[in-house]
Amino acid sequence: MISVLIVFLYLLNPIILDSLNKKITDTFFYLKGNEPTSNLVTIVDIDEKSLSKFGQWPWERKIIAKIVKNLTKASVGIIGYDIFFPEHDRNKKNDYIFAKSLQNSPSILGLMFYFDKNITKNTLPNIPAIFIQRNFEKEFLPEAQGYLANIPGLQKSVYSSGFVNMVPDNDGIVRYVPLIIKYNDNFYPSLAFEMYRLSQGISKITINYTPVGIDNIHLDNNQTIKTDRFGRVFINYRGKRGKFNYISALDVYNNTFNKNLVKNKFVIIGTTSAGLFDLRATPYESVFPGVEIQATLLDNLLKNDILSKPENKEIINIAIILIVTILSAFIIYRFSAIKAITAIIILIALIYYGEYYLFRKHLIVLNTFYPLFSIVITSFVLTTINYFFEYKNSLLIKNAFAKKVSPNVMEELLQNPTDILAPKEKEITIYFSDIRSFTTISETLKDPKKVIEMLNEYFTPMANLIIKHEGTIDKFIGDAIMAYWNAPKNVLNHEDKAVSCAIKQIKFLKKINKKIYETFKVNIDIGIGINTGIATIGEMGSKGRADYTIIGDSVNLASRLEGLNKFYHSHIIISEFTKKKLKKDYTIRELDTVYVKGKNEPITIYEVIDFGKKDFNEYNKALYLYKNAKFKEAKKIFEKLYKHNKDYIYMLYIKRCEEYIKNPPKTFNGIYKFTTK
Repeated sequence: MISVLIVFLYLLNPIILDSLNKKITDTFFYLKGNEPTSNLVTIVDIDEKSLSKFGQWPWERKIIAKIVKNLTKASVGIIGYDIFFPEHDRNKKNDYIFAKSLQNSPSILGLMFYFDKNITKNTLPNIPAIFIQRNFEKEFLPEAQGYLANIPGLQKSVYSSGFVNMVPDNDGIVRYVPLIIKYNDNFYPSLAFEMYRLSQGISKITINYTPVGIDNIHLDNNQTIKTDRFGRVFINYRGKRGKFNYISALDVYNNTFNKNLVKNKFVIIGTTSAGLFDLRATPYESVFPGVEIQATLLDNLLKNDILSKPENKEIINIAIILIVTILSAFIIYRFSAIKAITAIIILIALIYYGEYYLFRKHLIVLNTFYPLFSIVITSFVLTTINYFFEYKNSLLIKNAFAKKVSPNVMEELLQNPTDILAPKEKEITIYFSDIRSFTTISETLKDPKKVIEMLNEYFTPMANLIIKHEGTIDKFIGDAIMAYWNAPKNVLNHEDKAVSCAIKQIKFLKKINKKIYETFKVNIDIGIGINTGIATIGEMGSKGRADYTIIGDSVNLASRLEGLNKFYHSHIIISEFTKKKLKKDYTIRELDTVYVKGKNEPITIYEVIDFGKKDFNEYNKALYLYKNAKFKEAKKIFEKLYKHNKDYIYMLYIKRCEEYIKNPPKTFNGIYKFTTK
């Protein structure tokens, strides 16, 4: 039912929905960004500088004559005029001078057609080309009612002409331009099309019709140009204004321009001046020179990369609408809310970026709005229906499990009631933090009330940072915090988020300490241990007192790492399992390879210092020598490092080296064994 409605709307295609589709297609241009031109088209600009010199438009024809003469001397390929000359110059001699310059140049004049008024001025030129209509039954080409042409003396001086009409869409944006306009049973090409035709030596143009409109325009150089049913082409814009080479008309007049920009190239004379009202809107920006649209169309023809809609586009678009409607319905009925939303977003992205891919790589434009509209409408309608059924079901779940699960788990349970409580093994990142010398701090404060106030002052921002980084706070154990990432919900890059959180906690601790010292006259220092591994997660505890928590060797190891900070005088220690999965850059150095209490396998531990990558080349070299029992060489480097930076880790290894030099071990594997927690 929904798909039938969407297809009906697609076939009806109301203006407002058609405009939305065009706006979506416009975003493809933003994604595409700027792209190179053929570098064969240059614009001679009647700009503000030129107008300041020669006065308001129109100029005396002898000025333009000199511009044309200088372009001709520079071996220009073809000159097109995005301007026209329907009136005589006040001095007719200037018309003669200009006509002479046109005769001696490869010029194509511009002209304008009217579609809403029967006005004619001067005489239309004869176009030196053969136009053939194949399979013609009904006319779909734009048919003009009137025109504005150039004065006969100028028109006779050039080989051909082309119209400069641009008809924007309803929203004012120029996306399509006609290649051919019909007037009184004669065919007239656009300025850009005529410039291209002459450059390629094309003499025959075949307009291929279907019963519903024009399919394409075929040229006798074997090039086929896909058009819409009215013979218009979808302009493949190169980017924002200024993508083509511009030369000021004044510089051409003074012959002070770069001749290489026009030699054997196409030149279009036009204006970017706001006062001459030839500014249009494009998908890239609302103020875009009309002359650059002409240049873009010519460049599209030269590179043969005009955008087009495929044959059987109606069948293809309807098929896509039906497929995405069925997929959307399947997703809504098959998956839970979070998964369904994710899948719908992915489906929307696939449609959008899939059609963008066709646009970018294959120059194919499909209707993007209606498939996306179908996904949204289908999802909304079916989700609304599901909501009433799920709401009723959630009441049953709450009544059955309200006393069994913790409030934190309830929301996850309602979203995915199938197996959220069941024990399962999952890779997670575990975090433990602990306040250093908490017993001493408690004795200093003496008053238990102050101890609790101080802890709350510390716990609140620390907990907020964990939550902000998508962590789950398992529990507060005295002065310690236990947390983990990637459960109960999946967290992308959970190792990075845990480490980033720890770094920010250490940094934020400085701010907390200022306030705590002002209030309680004590300072807090903490140690953090982080490990990544498989743990068992689920609802655990006694009947009526269960809680969602984690257990396993990976959890125990994280706790041991937190305790090692005291030994190494560090703040954050992570395991090798966490370190190898980090994707971001951090300032990390290897601390040691150790046996922790209760573990039979050695692990390498690392100290996290800050964000951003930093090398510890000398330190790593010394550590390598130490692990290979080269204690004297290692000691020298550690002493050198300690001399410049009184870092405790350097002194720790200096003492170890001294001990091993004094009492050389029979065998040495570089692993340090801890016998206490």
